[in-house]
Amino acid sequence: MKVLIAGLATETNSFSPIPTGRLAFEEACVSRTATQEPPNLFSAPLHEWRRMAEARGWDVSESLSAFAQPAGPTNRKDYETYRDEILDDVRKVRPDILLVSMHGAMIADGYDDCEGDLLARAREILGDEAVIGLEIDPHNHLTDEMMAAADLIVCYKEYPHTDSPDRARELFTLAADTAEGKITPVMRDYDCRMITMYHTTRAPMRGFVDAMQAREGKDGVLSLSLAHGFPWGDCARVGTRMLAITDGDADLAEAVAAEFGARLWDLREQLRPDWPSIPEALDKVEAADAFPIVLADFADNAGGGAPADSTFVLREVLDRGMRDVAIGIFWDPVLVQMCRDTGAGGRMQVRLGGKVGPMSGDPIDLTVTIRAIRENIHMMMGETEMGMGTGVWLETDGVHLVLSDKRTQAFHPMGFTDLGLDLSAMKAVVVKSSQHFYAGFAPIASEVIYIAGPGAITPDYANIPFTKRDGNYWPKVEDPFA
Repeated sequence: MKVLIAGLATETNSFSPIPTGRLAFEEACVSRTATQEPPNLFSAPLHEWRRMAEARGWDVSESLSAFAQPAGPTNRKDYETYRDEILDDVRKVRPDILLVSMHGAMIADGYDDCEGDLLARAREILGDEAVIGLEIDPHNHLTDEMMAAADLIVCYKEYPHTDSPDRARELFTLAADTAEGKITPVMRDYDCRMITMYHTTRAPMRGFVDAMQAREGKDGVLSLSLAHGFPWGDCARVGTRMLAITDGDADLAEAVAAEFGARLWDLREQLRPDWPSIPEALDKVEAADAFPIVLADFADNAGGGAPADSTFVLREVLDRGMRDVAIGIFWDPVLVQMCRDTGAGGRMQVRLGGKVGPMSGDPIDLTVTIRAIRENIHMMMGETEMGMGTGVWLETDGVHLVLSDKRTQAFHPMGFTDLGLDLSAMKAVVVKSSQHFYAGFAPIASEVIYIAGPGAITPDYANIPFTKRDGNYWPKVEDPFA
């Protein structure tokens, strides 16, 4: 049995001013030997696929792995170059099983569905005999093109996405069983007509994911995935869909997808965001008696295409004269370079943040002390490493600022503590992240509060300025099924 493994992924925020091109991919990951390097979120599946295939004595060929931090649409030329490299390997290897790690919400100039485009071209090369499996982030736009081209699609179930390797093992087993004639997978999806965020770390989504997993492997149900959708991807398919894979039974797949879709619909009021504003969140910190409180600056999450340089929370903290507050991770490669030239212990007049656009707020002028500088920092997200680049810790009047020269969200406390910052001494830790921070930060927090503040990905799902999909979805419409 011949197996070809590959990866091409980024999450596209159609409203982000930050372009995605070759340099963005090269800063994150462009490799032809990803399984010989530490696994990140999107390369971890390739590690699992190689290990499992080689354990069976199968031939494994490895193609390109290219991943970029979420931002605006990918340049057409760069997408086509990476895509065509993978397709060239498909032609050369002619695998029995093709396994691809993608995001599911990648948009390029001229391509609203990069995943469907790549898979359809691979299917045209391989014909109907080969097995094509796709592992994707749940924040995807599950399209008819993806489902027509792939035999199997498996989404991560967890948000934060700590289960990328687990889902890779699930997909490999299903693909192997398909190739060996043990199962005949059939996929059907259900349009939930919802757009929101689904945090699986707490009710009601914790129970929903547990119910999906309890149903798998029973009575012909092979796999269940909830495609959350990525709300800031401007395409016709954006939204939440439920995916079911059964063994040869299309009617069962359709029924199970609809069943779980209806179950999600019934949870909608528990999923409606009701988060405090920046002043309200900081009021909670000032009134608290247990610390640190972790505040999620949801709207400035680099993992959703935001710049990670907004100053809205920092401005309020400074205006209140608050102390023992840590905020990060600010993306400011220019300031990081200046700090490296000055060195740890130095004092500087700096202008922080507010650089990329209106969603970043205004820049703030500060007098700071450089407490620490460290190169080649990484943070853990589950079993995978997420690079941070060079990190800098600045202090100004009891407010502690963490910067990096690589745009990234705050995945884990080590992005702060590896610089020497003691988070247990803080009253508040403000993380520029929507949810991936949770697995690492929740254990050290007295409380976790999500902020409904301004930025590039504000959680106002009813008013995202879509141009390519209709407005018939909850919460924009209270009953889109009417």
